[in-house]
Amino acid sequence: MPTITIFSDGFCHEAPIIRKLIERTGYELVNEEDIVTAAGRLAAMDPVKIKRAFSSKASVFNKFTLEKERSLAYIKLALAATIKTDNALIPGFAGPLIPATVSHNLRVCLIAPRKYRTAVAAGLQGISEKEAARLVQKSEEDCSFWIDSLFSNGDPWDPILYDIVIPVDKISPHDAAALIADYAAKDIIQPTPESMQALEDFRLAAATEAALVQQGHTVAVSAKDGAVILTINKHVLRLNRLQAELKSIAQPIEGVKSVETKTGSDFHKADIYRKHDFKMPSKVLLVDDEREFVKTLSERLMMRDMGSAVAYDGESALKLIKEDEPEVIIVDLKMPGIDGFDVLRQVKESHPEIEVIILTGHGNEEDRRLCLELGAFAYLQKPLEINVISDTIQQANEKIRQKKIEGLGD
Repeated sequence: MPTITIFSDGFCHEAPIIRKLIERTGYELVNEEDIVTAAGRLAAMDPVKIKRAFSSKASVFNKFTLEKERSLAYIKLALAATIKTDNALIPGFAGPLIPATVSHNLRVCLIAPRKYRTAVAAGLQGISEKEAARLVQKSEEDCSFWIDSLFSNGDPWDPILYDIVIPVDKISPHDAAALIADYAAKDIIQPTPESMQALEDFRLAAATEAALVQQGHTVAVSAKDGAVILTINKHVLRLNRLQAELKSIAQPIEGVKSVETKTGSDFHKADIYRKHDFKMPSKVLLVDDEREFVKTLSERLMMRDMGSAVAYDGESALKLIKEDEPEVIIVDLKMPGIDGFDVLRQVKESHPEIEVIILTGHGNEEDRRLCLELGAFAYLQKPLEINVISDTIQQANEKIRQKKIEGLGD
């Protein structure tokens, strides 16, 4: 039997439609959370971080951590395993990742006018119409971003993307479920040798993509009958060496019969291909109200393959810490408003695993003693050499890495 995927922007009676569809067909519900959890196990990553791959807001550290790319690769891998089971009903953002070549997947889209969905949201959430309107708008924005990122199509409700589009304001959940079940029973949507091979190609491409990104490589991956094609879309100075390294990673993967590398349409643009080294510090937050100093420091750290982001005051830093979870923070002690003492104190209360390095030009021995008592990793006086800063960051990063290893062993 085919897989059924259901996509909507929320508040389109998804729950009753899914419930009635399961009662009618006996399909097994595979929630987005199930796929994310399975992907987390495969990637050895926190499912909370995996799910962020669906969000329109990427972490400021992502270009150094590749968490979004790693998450998507393992979501695809978990999804491919799910589709291999009969009777899988998959609602949510994961479904659109399934390639159109997997023809035994019935793509369903639920739609309704914004006014209708706003009324449904207000009733379900017990909130005002104004609050519901904001909720619906945010949901639309997330859907638009997601579909556009996959298909370069800013209209997430474009009928060309689906096998069936159902206006839920004009049909009852019972009739919607019956309509989906009828479509799922059609011969044209049943598995064929070709569609099963397309599913295996999807799995193989995902497995290859995951293996490559775990080694710090981000290239486009496709597969056809066991032949894997790797497309390099950024300029690289030593192309032959990169191609050889990519092939050495992809060829041992089970199911790979051959590996071909090629350059894509963006290869000759100015952006330079960069292999990511996950052993280097990649989530360093620099906090200082001296803008030129902190921008220069960030650039010099990046030249040393250390990923960093910048905040110019304590309030912005605390907001970024809450949203993006840096691992190492370098903070100036004396700043207007929320100063380095406050940042250190609040970080150690809410995120004790984060290592905080104090960097100041106005400190004294009493300040140093207090900072270390509050849990600072190090207390450094300006001015100092960039090597001293980078070595201290490396030491803090190594402490964090060892704690993670010890945590896995418990």
